[in-house]
Amino acid sequence: MARRSIVLGAGMIGVSIAWHLAKRGHEVTLVDRREPGRETSFGNAGIIQREAVRPYAFPRDMKTLLGVLPNRRVDIRYRPGGMIHAASPLLRYWLNSAPKVYQHIVPEYASLIQLCLDAHAPMIEAAGAEHLIRKQGFLELFRSQSSLDKRLKEAAENKERFGVAYQYLDRTSLAVKEPDISDDIVGAIHWLDPWTVADPGALVAAYAEAFKVSGGHVLQSEVRDLSQGDDAIWDVQTENETLQADDLVIALGPWSGRWLKPLGYHFPTFVKRGYHMHYGSQGKAHLNHWVMDADVGYLLAPMRAGIRLTTGAELEDLEAPAHVSQLASAEKAARGLFPLGERRDDVPWKGARPCLPDMKPVISPAPQHKGLWLAFGHGHQGFTLGPATGQLLADMMEGQPTAIDMAPFKANRF
Repeated sequence: MARRSIVLGAGMIGVSIAWHLAKRGHEVTLVDRREPGRETSFGNAGIIQREAVRPYAFPRDMKTLLGVLPNRRVDIRYRPGGMIHAASPLLRYWLNSAPKVYQHIVPEYASLIQLCLDAHAPMIEAAGAEHLIRKQGFLELFRSQSSLDKRLKEAAENKERFGVAYQYLDRTSLAVKEPDISDDIVGAIHWLDPWTVADPGALVAAYAEAFKVSGGHVLQSEVRDLSQGDDAIWDVQTENETLQADDLVIALGPWSGRWLKPLGYHFPTFVKRGYHMHYGSQGKAHLNHWVMDADVGYLLAPMRAGIRLTTGAELEDLEAPAHVSQLASAEKAARGLFPLGERRDDVPWKGARPCLPDMKPVISPAPQHKGLWLAFGHGHQGFTLGPATGQLLADMMEGQPTAIDMAPFKANRF
């Protein structure tokens, strides 16, 4: 008899886990209140970031911290209420950003990132989603020669340590690739490894369809309650029925911590919110690549819905109303970089990245419950790391060797 598994959360992480379990013969039900790929996985920058071997550390130098205080930056904004409610995990995040601690986190984090392309490739093939993928990397643009030189030094180190491929573009070389980019840009790094996705939500949905072809079941419903009986069977009560399974996977992104508290787990979760908006372009202007304005802190991505502008991080409560000033500031800067046209969305999209204070996700069995598995806290890289997480967790659930050491991602580290 096939082992029964329920996966809660139909974002990139949950869909990928469900896909891997179904391929291994599990009887899998994927449950979410929305269709697959319609929450955080829908609104990201659409990059499978093989180059992102270093997680985002909290700024520690006084110049940067003083620059954040006026709360007018594009790359990071904060709200007092959100800062207060997340004070403890944010403090721990800041402490983990100290150089001596961070240098130990980087290789652990990089071990996950290095799996991302090989993990996405078979899922893209199975989903017939090649038409959504471009394998030409993306451009990181710089307005300051000093910041470009600093980033080039880091890029060289990442190439040597983690096999990251890149190319330096001076102003002339950049103009060949992106003739409509502003002359304020002094140069760029062309990250060669990453794949870009023309519609991130559609890719997750395609993976979900491939999961169903493999025999999986998708249930769109609110979850009311979770419990485990004396026989170790899990009961998941939805709006209309109670599902039962041998294994229960929590992959609910920014909502994971909230659902685990009634089971006795108190993870130091917090969120970094973000916004996006789609635009046309003026006249014959054309954007050929995904481009990141590194010195300002936003990204432009030529997607199917238009040129998507994504903001940096906003430290605010998960369910708080949208604050559109950060997007407005990003749009102003972006219009100076590239001739954006009209807005194409009625309202900005808002989402939240699920974060933990040591910058690494939890990919692990739960320490106190048999058959409870956890996969959340991927920060900025859930879209990148979904398939790798699915492969690793499926290996763990079946007692198989994993491609990397999973100790850094254990739940009991907290």
